[in-house]
Amino acid sequence: MNISEFIYSIFGDYGDVGVLFCIFLIFLIDALIFPALPEVFFILGYDYNHSPIFGCLLILMAVLAELVGIFSLYYVVKHVRIPKKISRIVEKYVGFLLVNDERVMLINRVAPMIPFAGAFIAIVETWDPKKCAFYIVIGCVLKYGLILLASSFFYAYFSGDMALKVTMTLVIVILGISLVASYYRKKKAGIEE
Repeated sequence: MNISEFIYSIFGDYGDVGVLFCIFLIFLIDALIFPALPEVFFILGYDYNHSPIFGCLLILMAVLAELVGIFSLYYVVKHVRIPKKISRIVEKYVGFLLVNDERVMLINRVAPMIPFAGAFIAIVETWDPKKCAFYIVIGCVLKYGLILLASSFFYAYFSGDMALKVTMTLVIVILGISLVASYYRKKKAGIEE
């Protein structure tokens, strides 16, 4: 059984709606609780139905889930008393970044520098949440749009299973490069893990 058949066996009874709901939940968990490698599941969702319309719906689910997750965390942090020490650590951390304004949300799509972005948006008082939302949307559309374009290209020139394997390899390479870039930038800025 290949991966797409496995997904279909779980969500097949609900079809496209089930897959879209799964993508929404995975992206929500990634934005709100812990890293869930949503890129991998995004590709699996596209493997289920690789039509252009479904690809656009996948991007829409990714954007909605990111916004709901990040701004749910933002809401919680805004309504909890954060110790001054944590606020100073967050401000210092952000100050070390090459880009330390709302645009970091865009860069965060490629080189994850800000974990739990909603908490950072709530704590860093100079950031405008609307600008952060704008950069989150732009980042999601660009990142997942490029992944979709690459995946569509592979589906046009390879068999379904081979296209999925090539796309997954591409995503894993991108994730690896992102982690290395993130580590290198933190190390260069003198930020300890």
